[in-house]
Amino acid sequence: MSLSEDLVREELKKVVDPELFINIVDLGLVYVIDVLPREDGKSDVKIEMTMTSPMCPAAPQLINGCKHAVGQLPEVNEVAVKIVMDPPWNPDRMTEDARDQLGIF
Repeated sequence: MSLSEDLVREELKKVVDPELFINIVDLGLVYVIDVLPREDGKSDVKIEMTMTSPMCPAAPQLINGCKHAVGQLPEVNEVAVKIVMDPPWNPDRMTEDARDQLGIF
């Protein structure tokens, strides 16, 4: 299977917020995934994501989790993760499943 945004997004579902116990995709923390093909057949992946709060103590853990999960794909050369705070995260970005798990209706 060739590397795609959807495949990267599936891998990112393996990264779970250590406080909420829900993956970062369902939480709505992942804003942008860019897959940039290289001449050697591999791709660089750039991810823009946010945190549930600006001072989130789990930020380093989540960044490393993203790099590890996506970096294991054989088609990936390098993974860059950028934390952005604009637009700010809010619970409306969560999937229905995530809202159900947290009891948010």
